[in-house]
Amino acid sequence: MSKAQLEKVIELLTSRERPENPTIEDSREGFEKMMRVVGGKTPASIRQVDAGGVPSELVSAGGASEDTVTLYLHGGGYVIGSPKTHREFARRLSAASQAQVLVIDYRLAPESPFPAPVEDAISAYRWLMSEGYAPERIAIAGDSAGGGLTVAILVSIRDQGLPMPACGVCLSPWVDMEGIGDSMTSRADRDPMVQKEGLVGMAGLYLADADPRSPLAAPMYADLEGLPPLLIQVGASETLFDDAVRLDNKARAAGVETSFEEWDDMIHVWHIFAPMLDEGQKAIERMAEFMREKWNGS
Repeated sequence: MSKAQLEKVIELLTSRERPENPTIEDSREGFEKMMRVVGGKTPASIRQVDAGGVPSELVSAGGASEDTVTLYLHGGGYVIGSPKTHREFARRLSAASQAQVLVIDYRLAPESPFPAPVEDAISAYRWLMSEGYAPERIAIAGDSAGGGLTVAILVSIRDQGLPMPACGVCLSPWVDMEGIGDSMTSRADRDPMVQKEGLVGMAGLYLADADPRSPLAAPMYADLEGLPPLLIQVGASETLFDDAVRLDNKARAAGVETSFEEWDDMIHVWHIFAPMLDEGQKAIERMAEFMREKWNGS
């Protein structure tokens, strides 16, 4: 990675025009617009599917195995984001993993607060199994809010007595609705993606009247025993760095096999900037390598 690449990403984030008092729709449209600027045209087919009542995109790059899939949960603070914002990321992940990627358009807050995304993700997982995908050929992954949702879904799968997938992957996971970690302030000047005020605001929209320490909303407080192997990737410059560290520590204490990776200089969910940032592509390839290992039983 060149320093210039990261500087260009940071410039994109800090120079975006924003309304003085943005509405939620403004924020959603702004995220989509930014990802169009990031660009990327990795070859892959995209099929619109109904995954157990959840609108979704099934992404398949050339050579992707038809019996292997990643259930992907996009980020965006449970308020913004969609399969569209993560389309290029999904194409790159499918190509790197040689597997299909199901990106679900789970319901968002404030229209559909907690636990709607949890319910949608479980429905999609059940749908994948009903379509013939063996659990050991499924990975569950997500970034930011989707990283926390990944853990919540794995906990729900265990508690509902469903068969576990091969593994989980958490990219820059958000697992604490209260923003308690020291890195929220100590690294605030290094991460233009996430600031405490905005994160707490999104948490309020997502939680509505729910307890901020509800285990499925804030999986930092969940019992993690019995979960499958986890890969946790986090950037060294992230305000959410402590969320990732605390998740790793708690999972290890519960006997979960974890692989924790701190990526030098990287900001929140640098993966989605892969068309502009070499380290984004490298992180996707490492993620794919981990999933292939677990699909192959190692």
